[in-house]
Amino acid sequence: MADIPQTDVSRPSALPTAKLSRGNAQASIDQSSAEYLDNIEEEWNKRVDMEVETLVDGMVDLVSLASIGDKDKFRIAQESFQAQSRAESMVRAANSLLSITHSMKLLLLLSDEAQLAHRRDAELKAVQEEKDEARQKVAELLDEILRPKSPSE
Repeated sequence: MADIPQTDVSRPSALPTAKLSRGNAQASIDQSSAEYLDNIEEEWNKRVDMEVETLVDGMVDLVSLASIGDKDKFRIAQESFQAQSRAESMVRAANSLLSITHSMKLLLLLSDEAQLAHRRDAELKAVQEEKDEARQKVAELLDEILRPKSPSE
């Protein structure tokens, strides 16, 4: 019973090494949390801008295709196809925007509320300090302006 049974199955002694990252793992390690979040926010903004631009371009093209005039059957069929393809790309862009908003809602719901509250409180404290400094500076300037000048000055 002390002997381990021998089998043909290989038993790896360590976990296989695989790279699950997209190649910029070192860059994400070197970034601070704020930089990482700024990069993520920039990616989201680019996606939203791209989809909105697709919608705007599609609407402009649809309006330009809707011109009224003498057209032969080929031209009518061609514009009909262009309008359908533009409308389909606009629908895809709109669905993508819906997906983005859904993802953002989930991120908000599943985010760390304590971290958000801490960040909000830190920002509020910084704004309060700036406000107090500005009030102090204004008070000093008003004192200089309103202080009666002595005859020796």
